Amino acid sequence: MTKETAELPFEEALAQLERIVELLESGDVPLERAIELFQEGMQLSHLCGRKLDEAEQKIEALIEEDGEFVRKPFNPAADGKGET
Repeated sequence: MTKETAELPFEEALAQLERIVELLESGDVPLERAIELFQEGMQLSHLCGRKLDEAEQKIEALIEEDGEFVRKPFNPAADGKGET
């Protein structure tokens, strides 16, 4: 992954990934270029995944317990009952 790619904001990386997918799905790309685009797309996909993981770690949910709000780590697998 290039330094420029690693520093892309999530939204830009995702937009580039979407453009690559559209190009590859069109079928109008020569094989060598398709391989290059695929490799670039995989790097962008990993970058987006890493950025989402980092964001998830920073999110804290405010949960009301006994009339007070308590900070708890974000847990998307929780059943919504405030359990982590």
